[in-house]
Formats: sequence, C-alpha cells, structure tokens
Amino acid sequence: MMAVEIRPAPIPESVGAAGWELFAAAEAVSSAIEVHGYGTPEAAFAAEEQLPHWLDPHQTKHLHVAVDGDRVIGRLAAWCENESPETASVYVQVLPDDRGRGVGGRLHDRLLELAAEQGWRKMLTYAISPDGPGERLVPPTGFGSVPRENPEVRFLLDRGWRLEQVERASRFALPADPEELARLRAEIAPRVVGYRLHTWTGVTPEPLRDGMAVLYERMTTDAPTAGLEEPAETWDAARVLEHDTRLADSPATMLTTAVEHEETGRLAGMTRLRVPDDLSRPAQQWDTIVRREDRGHRLGMLLKLANLAALDERLPGHPSIVTWNAEENRHMLDVNEAIGFVVRGYEGAWRKDLA
Repeated sequence: MMAVEIRPAPIPESVGAAGWELFAAAEAVSSAIEVHGYGTPEAAFAAEEQLPHWLDPHQTKHLHVAVDGDRVIGRLAAWCENESPETASVYVQVLPDDRGRGVGGRLHDRLLELAAEQGWRKMLTYAISPDGPGERLVPPTGFGSVPRENPEVRFLLDRGWRLEQVERASRFALPADPEELARLRAEIAPRVVGYRLHTWTGVTPEPLRDGMAVLYERMTTDAPTAGLEEPAETWDAARVLEHDTRLADSPATMLTTAVEHEETGRLAGMTRLRVPDDLSRPAQQWDTIVRREDRGHRLGMLLKLANLAALDERLPGHPSIVTWNAEENRHMLDVNEAIGFVVRGYEGAWRKDLA
C-alpha cells in the first residue's frame, strides 16, 4: 500500500485552468464532510462556487492535500486577511471513511509548520459537531454545547484548541407561505416608518457601494464572535465592486436587499442570499447586519422578509434556505425562528493561540 502523501496544491486562476483537478478534488473533500456532518445532501457545494473565495486579493491563501494513490482523502485550507496577517482561519479535514489512519494528525502537524513559517499567532476553525451521548462541552459564552466525546472535539482538544462559541445551522423550507409572510410584514409595519428598501442581484449599484462598504466593515466588528476576536476588515466602494464582480464569476447569483434611512440617506442594514444555479440546492443566507444606531426598528425582520419575497419572484424553485448564527445572537435567532427556520445542526468555533 502506498503511503499517504501530504503536498501543497495550487489555486487555479479559473475553472479548468492549471491545477483545477486537484483543487476540485480538495473542495470535494470539504463538501463530503459537510454532507456527512449535517446528514443531508443539501449541504453539498460545488468547487466552481468556492473558487472566487480562493481568488480574493485581500487574503493570503494556503492549500495542502492528503493523497492516497490517485485519491485526495484530506485537505488543509488556511487563509488570513492581508491587513491582519497574524490571525489565520484554518480547516483540517479528512474523509470519514479514511479517518483513524493518522492523516488528520499529519495535516495538523503541517498546519503548525505553516503557522511557524507565516508567523501566525492565532488560528481559528469551525467544526461540525453532530449530536452525541455523554458529557457536553460548553463555550465561555454559556450558549450551546457540543458532545465532548465526539471525534472532532477530541481531536481539537488533544491539540490545544479551545471551544469559544457554538454556531447553529438552520433551514427554512421553500416555498414560503405567502400568508404567513404577509402577517409578519403587517406586524412590523408600524416600526419601520422612515426606511426605504433597495433590492438587486449581482453587482451592487454604484450609488450604494459606499454604504455597503460600511456595512461589510460592521460585519467584522459588530457581529458576536465571543472570544474568537476575529480581525476587522477595511472596505471601500472599490473593494465592494471587486468583491461583487469576483463572486459573479461563479454558478450562483447574489441577491441583496439593503435598507436606507430616508432622512440621512445612510444604509442602515442589509442581507444577502447566495443562490446556486442548480435548483436542487438550497440558497445560502450570507451576511445580515443592522447598524447599531438603527436597531430596535425591526429592520432585521424587514430585510429578511423582503429578500424572501425577492427570492420567490426572481429566483424561485430551490428547496430551502440555510443559515448559520452564533447561539448567543438571540436577536437574529428570534427573527429566524419567527420566520420559520428550524435547527439542522451545530458547529463549534475554536481558537488556538501560538507562541
């Protein structure tokens, strides 16, 4: 039997370009782990959808693969914001049927070597934790827990990681009930006076880019991240345009609704759905944010209801919407639950500090 080889993998410049097959195989490993962890084929994704993230010029990326003969059975993915080079987001992943062979440990060893080479001082990761028996591990936030004896939990604890937060994955079955959505809109109508909605697909219209840049920055400073201390990002209109244009070069459409405070003209909040071209797959709820100074007006509910209506009108036919929220983010979870999202699983958010 050939030994499993750990080696770097290139990031292709486009779909089908040099290195594409190895990159796609690595992304297939990650997709298979999502399907296994959540127990549903709805968790699968395509490498073509992921490539734009790997081509983000504002991040430094690293990809390694574990190869057994002609099969890619594991991957190490890592990236950091160029303006915060001491913090890396990382994933060490091995196909379920190939675990127990020491491949995950070898990938983690390579991760530590990479961390030393790059000068990282902190690493962050997310790991799906299916429900299991026995003792529970609770993060410092006090919200949520993961089974302490789960293999992914033991793997991380044994290597010095600490659990900081639990993320809830939720699902909303489509199509939505129009009568229920109308009831919710009527319920919040008295609270949302003085705000105007904007909805679009693809690239953000030029007049809204400055406002969206502010909201993207707020996503990195205002969202609850517990003890992860995720790095802040700097955005401007040019970065919004670059970001939107890059994401448009994939088999998915970004559907965005933003809300404007009419008196000041500032964007008070936004929400985004990434909608795959493949109708058998769910839409993914991406960012939702309301500026602190505009909270208390039910704008989170307003935004999500408006984007749901836009999805039904412009891009119908998908089975569901999936989303992730920190367990302590009760405001957004209250909105989701009121709309009809139900729990589909949990992830642990982990941190490892380096000397």
